Formats: sequence, structure tokens, C-alpha cells
Amino acid sequence: MKMKDRNLKLTDDIELTPDGLVSSGINWYPGHMAKAIREIKEKLTTVDIVFEVRDARAPLASGNKMLESTLRQKSYLILLNKVNLASPNMVQQWEAWFDKQGTPYMFIDCNDRGTMKKVMDLARQIVHKKRLESNPDMAPKAKMRLMILGLPNTGKSTIINQLANRHATKVADKPGQTQVQQLIVIDKDVDLLDTPGVMPPSLAKEEHGLWLSALNAIPDDIVGEELPAMFLVNFFKNLNSKEFKDKYKLENFDQSAEAIVEKIAVLRGCLKQKGQLDLERVYKLILSDFRKGDLGKVCFGIPPKD
Repeated sequence: MKMKDRNLKLTDDIELTPDGLVSSGINWYPGHMAKAIREIKEKLTTVDIVFEVRDARAPLASGNKMLESTLRQKSYLILLNKVNLASPNMVQQWEAWFDKQGTPYMFIDCNDRGTMKKVMDLARQIVHKKRLESNPDMAPKAKMRLMILGLPNTGKSTIINQLANRHATKVADKPGQTQVQQLIVIDKDVDLLDTPGVMPPSLAKEEHGLWLSALNAIPDDIVGEELPAMFLVNFFKNLNSKEFKDKYKLENFDQSAEAIVEKIAVLRGCLKQKGQLDLERVYKLILSDFRKGDLGKVCFGIPPKD
């Protein structure tokens, strides 16, 4: 496999873990992200609260451990977005885990305006509580400045546009589009500092790179479609996923991941000239169907056992 970007760390060998999942070392950390993290730390003193946006399907892997200790010095709210695509059972388990951690959080669907109002109400409560800790007689302050950050493609731009009730920033399916900070006026009482999507310099586990590639936090043109698509096939095969079987008209999973991909190619007409299978089209199809939620609601990983 050819490495497509010098900022991508990708092992050449694709192996299966003992549970049958594809394992590979993936990480993406272009230069503008290192600059963005420096600027985030510099600007923290100018904001009242930080929103860290994560993907609800990977609640820990889509966080940024490098910034965690720095963020905890500020009022801090974790927004686990795309909950509409996450496994409800796993979300309940993650909620119980986050409750024990004591850090404010909300699982959200950023397209739900009612939820976004609750986000702002909670943010104001958190900020006022922090102010009272320093001055118990302090009256609630109307003006608030917040910072929003997170991995690429977690939905930051959509959240901003919902809060501002206008297209205040560009929404793109491709991660890594925002590369500079910008100050956005939400309303007369709220300013928002938008920051570029930032990845951690390294990932805690190899499988996290596959999760984030499947979720499109790491761009397809960096990793390629084959690795994350094959990971997903093995993932749903191990789950014995009814949704995956129904979507691609599979009777069972009693075959290899490669055979499943080839069967999908035939069923979906992903063929080249002379009847050759167009596997690249199949990989793109699987990733697209997964990201739209057409393969069922999932979560990657389980809450740590404290």
C-alpha cells in the first residue's frame, strides 16, 4: 500500500487481530494542526467555556488526550455529537461512565434545534457556577465567549450554524477544511471562537486509527478506502449484524471478509469492463452507507473499567 501523505503514519502490513478485526497503525497530524493546538492554548484565557465536540460512536477515541489536562483548567463541556447514529444501548453505558468522571457532557444530535438550546442553557450554568466559585456574590453575567474544538468532521461547523441560526461557517464532508481560528458572533450575548479540527499527535491504540478513518475524521484521500472499509466488514461480521446483512442481501457471514466484498460488488453491479469486480467502488459504497447510518447504529469501544 502506497503512503499518500507524509503526515500519515501507516504500516504496510494489514493484519487481523485475534477477534478478526483489521489492525493497522494509522495517524494523521499535518503541520497546521500543531499550529492550531498552540493557538488554542494561547486563546484559552480569553474564553469563558470550551466545547469539545466528539463523535458519539467513539466517545474516547474521538477526544484529544493532548489537550485534556489543559481544558480541565477551564469551564469545559464535552458534546458527543451524532448520537442519532450511535447504539442506544452503548450510549447508556457511556452516559453512566461519564457521570462517574464528573466532567459535564451531553450526547447530542446537532441538527436538533431543541437540543442545541439545552446545550447553551447548560453552558451558561457551568460558566456561572465557575464564576461563583471565585466570587459567591457575583451576579449572572449575560455576555459569554465560548471556544469550540474537536477532531475533524465531528460536526463543529453544523453546531456553529445551528447556534448562530445562519450559515456562519462552511460545512464540508471532507475533514480538515477549517485551518484558521475565526471569531463568530452568535448573538448579542454570545461570541464563539471557532478552531481548526485537530487530531492528537499520536493515537493510543492502532484500532483507533481505523475507527477514526471509518468515521471520516481522517480523510479518505489520506488513508484510502480499503483499510476502513475492510475494517467495517469485519466489524459487522463479528457483530453478526442483521442490518448489514439486510442492506447487502447476505444470507449469513459464513465467508471471509474478502468474499463478502466480492459478493456485494456483484449484487450492486460494481463491475468494470469484461465483468471484472470494481472493488474500489465497493469500498466507497460501504463507507458511504456506514456514514449515513444505513448499516445500523454502532459504537466503537466500551467504557473503561475504573
